This record gives sequence, structure tokens and C-alpha cells, in this order.
Amino acid sequence: MKKLVPVFVTVLLVATIALLVISRAQQVKYLTVYIGNETREPVEIIIDHYQDTQCGMLLDRLKDSAQAVATDGKTWFFDDVGCLALWLEDNKNRDEMVLWVYSRDTNEWIDARNAWYSKTDRTPMNYGFGAYYSQAEDRIVFDEMYRKMLRGENLTNPYIKKELLGK
Repeated sequence: MKKLVPVFVTVLLVATIALLVISRAQQVKYLTVYIGNETREPVEIIIDHYQDTQCGMLLDRLKDSAQAVATDGKTWFFDDVGCLALWLEDNKNRDEMVLWVYSRDTNEWIDARNAWYSKTDRTPMNYGFGAYYSQAEDRIVFDEMYRKMLRGENLTNPYIKKELLGK
């Protein structure tokens, strides 16, 4: 009997730890799609609660984040404008979607298709496309940013990075 006590205690301890891990995993639920956004306005982001639909990263800040809203009110979230562009390419309803980006110069949500994009900002996925409300000499329009993302012409490409940053 004395030999079974350590085994029993070990089994009980392992079962308790497993139960705690399982219950914690059930509590943490990250949201990749929000349903019911009939107004098609930007959804208020809860930091570390929303997950990028394209790359799977958690949205840990508003800066550089983006949202795509379908006509039925489904809203998808992105931690980087580049992730939005890549995801859009595989979405047949992309032209009917309302797209939002969090502007670096106004710190508010703006229409992604009317925003201006830098090519050299430090962004979560290192694509470099920071969104701005205001036009500047070195900023590009949405369609150009979109094409550059699809062609791989962003800061993740070492040749483009060297061309743009000299590094």
C-alpha cells in the first residue's frame, strides 16, 4: 500500500494540472471574424483578443491594423496592412468590401482605399506599408500598395529593402 501512495499522488497531480490547462484553453478565445457589423463601420479592437485572419498573429496594437467588412456584416481583422492585401487577393467579394486601416498620422480608422501608404515604416509583419490620412511625396495610393504586396515588393524582400533603405 505504501508503494502505491506516491503513484497515486503523482497521478492526481498530473490530472489536476491537465484539468487546469484544459479549462484555461477553453476560456481563451481569439476572434478572427466578427459577425453582425451591419453598419460596416470599424469594430472597436480589444487588444490581444482579435487575431489576424491572414497570418494568425494577435492584434497587440491599433497602429498598422486593418479591418475588412463584407456586405453581410462579417468583419475580418489584420495586424498589418500587408496581411489585408494578401487576404483580399483570395477573396472574390473584395470589391464590395469596406476596408479600414488605422492611420498613423490621425490615430483613427480611415477608409483604406483613400489612405496613403509609406513603403518604409516598421510594421508588425515587416511589410513596411504604414497607412496615413495625409498625402506626402513618398507615399503611394492603395492600388499601388496592393500591387506591390502581391508582387512581393515590400520590406520582406531583401532586394526591395536594400533599394528603399540602403541596407
